[in-house]
Amino acid sequence: MTEPSDHELILQAIPDDSPFKPEHFRREDETGDDLFYTTPRMVTHIDEAAIGALGAYYSTMISEADSVLDLMSSWISHYPADVKPARMAGLGMNAEELAANPQLSEWTVHNLNKDPILPYDDASFDAVTVAVSVQYLQRPIPVFQEIARVLRPTGKCIISFSNRCFPTKAIGLWLGTNAATHLEVVGAYFHLAGGFEPPEAADLSPNSGASDPLYAVFAVRSAGPGDATTNGDTVSENSEPDAGPRA
Repeated sequence: MTEPSDHELILQAIPDDSPFKPEHFRREDETGDDLFYTTPRMVTHIDEAAIGALGAYYSTMISEADSVLDLMSSWISHYPADVKPARMAGLGMNAEELAANPQLSEWTVHNLNKDPILPYDDASFDAVTVAVSVQYLQRPIPVFQEIARVLRPTGKCIISFSNRCFPTKAIGLWLGTNAATHLEVVGAYFHLAGGFEPPEAADLSPNSGASDPLYAVFAVRSAGPGDATTNGDTVSENSEPDAGPRA
């Protein structure tokens, strides 16, 4: 049996009621991500002021009792040094980068564009973060559905981004639009995935015009009628899709 092409996989991942089209998720460089990320890149993708702003934002969202998943992670996770979650899992593309990340208690190499299924049990995490990487997802809706699955009810998902990226690997929709549209796009990902309360958008830019801009879209995992939590053991049931982002 012939495996589906990348185009077919992208098409299958777009819901019928979605405003997105397959061409929105095309990239200039369509070679495999495994090849692109073979070489470790020990670089930061936002400046120090923006890193500090993101860390301060995380400190209001994450506690030391939480189990946290840093999705699309690398050698740095931007969590504040004074917050050490009970479990800090990282999933990314390069083993050397992940191994160098001092904040991770565990890590996994996994290509979400090839396989959007997360290698974690249902209701495993209290928070999931994606820092300055959402623009690389070619099948974002299945990934966000998986985020909802691995989050405990009322768990948090925090998507942050700036105006920096590897342009040849970013999707065309991202490169062709501005920050306001990026907020709407990420909000639509949450909405179309289902399982989340209405997302909220925030401008975290630390010094307007003097440092990298920084934005976040944050949503809470819905606690549906079939959800129950007792001492960290959770049974989950996806709720209906929610509305778009609130500024």
